[in-house]
Amino acid sequence: MLALYGTGVSEGISIGSAFVLSRELPEIAPQTVASEDIEREVERFEQAVQTARNQLRKIRDQIPAGAPIEAASFLDTHTLILEDKMISEAPIEIIRTQQRNAEWALKVQSDQLTEIFERMEDPYLRNKKIDVQQVVDRVMRQLLSRGVDEDEILDPGEIVIATDLTPADTVVLKNKAINAFVTTLGGPISHTAILARSLGIPAIVGMHNATLYIRGGEQIIVDGKRGVLIIAPNERTIAEYQNRQRDILRRRESLARLRKRRAVTRDGKAVTLQANIELPSDIEAAIEARATGIGLYRTEFLFMNRATPPTEEEQFRAYAHVARALSGKPVTIRTVDIGADKQVDGVGIRPTVNPALGLRAVRLCLHDPGLFRPQLRAILRASAFGRVRLMIPMLSSQDELFRVLDLIAETKASLKRAGEKFNPRLPIGGMIEIPAAAVSADLFAPYLNFFSIGTNDLIQYTLAIDRTDDTVSYLYDPLHPAVLRLIALTLEAGKRARIPVAMCGEMAGDARYTRLLLGMGLREFSMHPATLLMVKRNVLHSNAAKLTRYARRVLLSRDTRVVHEMVDSLNDDDLI
Repeated sequence: MLALYGTGVSEGISIGSAFVLSRELPEIAPQTVASEDIEREVERFEQAVQTARNQLRKIRDQIPAGAPIEAASFLDTHTLILEDKMISEAPIEIIRTQQRNAEWALKVQSDQLTEIFERMEDPYLRNKKIDVQQVVDRVMRQLLSRGVDEDEILDPGEIVIATDLTPADTVVLKNKAINAFVTTLGGPISHTAILARSLGIPAIVGMHNATLYIRGGEQIIVDGKRGVLIIAPNERTIAEYQNRQRDILRRRESLARLRKRRAVTRDGKAVTLQANIELPSDIEAAIEARATGIGLYRTEFLFMNRATPPTEEEQFRAYAHVARALSGKPVTIRTVDIGADKQVDGVGIRPTVNPALGLRAVRLCLHDPGLFRPQLRAILRASAFGRVRLMIPMLSSQDELFRVLDLIAETKASLKRAGEKFNPRLPIGGMIEIPAAAVSADLFAPYLNFFSIGTNDLIQYTLAIDRTDDTVSYLYDPLHPAVLRLIALTLEAGKRARIPVAMCGEMAGDARYTRLLLGMGLREFSMHPATLLMVKRNVLHSNAAKLTRYARRVLLSRDTRVVHEMVDSLNDDDLI
């Protein structure tokens, strides 16, 4: 019996035989194409793209009835990437001008795109490179005449072991009734990981060398919560995990019954549970989970995979669509958070050595008002169609805030002169995701209507680590005393200024931290829709007054190990 460890990304336990999926592609070498064969090579590339497009459409049509909306959303994302000129047309230019083979032309273009995404500091945006590479690999397999996904021979109940999987793979595997999957690559915020959670497939990612240790047909156990894989388990271990499977099934059945219940603690404290979205199509998942609004609408998707920024009208239509669909529930739209490493035509920003400390988010918007003003106008116009709120990312100083407020005031005046409808009292909030902002939250509070704590960046900036870097990701710890103190400072600043404080980072959607955050005073959580019911369950089974006293003790602790033990004890229902 041997245990391997990775990152658990989708709760659940699976016991079955392993199916090792091999999709390794050979090294691509440049080859010269004769002049008379160039157009034939172009046609071969175009045919490969079309075949990949048809595959994605077929897989989308095969999504099971009742599957979460994320399944279609992620496949649509891959289709959009495939339609992008940088994938579907730029390689053709290389074939014609450099007389190179289609495989090499696609590789050159793929390497250029990957380098752009590699330089991105934001982990959410940096992970988009995975989607690009997965789309490129799909086309490359057609060029190399490799077997397609649907032809893989899988038996129901098997556990797939692979180097990596695409969202399309995940849907296909779900249709084939596989029990779980394990990949040697990937991270917790990849589309495949999110989709696994939505579809209820136990999954582990980042399990290095898994394909080397595991043989096809070997019996294994996958614990998708703890990130543990056990090879050749003995009877006692199998019995133990079978009991855990039954416990998980009972827990999921009880969660489904909570869908229509209000999130209120045992001592009567109401808690707001909202959803994070990135595409307008994500709204359905938020509504299905009974989210009370959208706490974070990432607008970056409108700016991605295109040569020019979206127009004001294009942005307005997207924002207004979400506002109408929420039927009076709040929609918090974050202004675009892209960096100097992501070039937008007409912006002309020079890439920096360290984009984490460079021109990104509100800094970039203030540097280029021509990029920022159309978005401000679009958000303000959309505010006439619902309870829209505007949120400013990456604030670090009052000067930045005042400049943004001045631009908003100017935009309002311009819209008023033009006779455009908008909410003149549009709520404006700031994201607290830089340590300086948390320490200075009391200075921001008088000028804002709300705060939202972005824990993903706050933790990384506070601890000086990149959680997508395997060599240091183990240091990523939401319970580090420094992180908890910064959260407490922000909550206290909001309380004194009498403005609400929300949390929209992944910490908000992790049920392990729900009770601690309630005890610290957080009453607004925003998360991926798939995690909302688990958080609601902890809210309903908590006593806020008791948690407050316990949280004070946690904040006084100086030992991170003790903090973790205290939080684990906090999640014992018998204690609260």
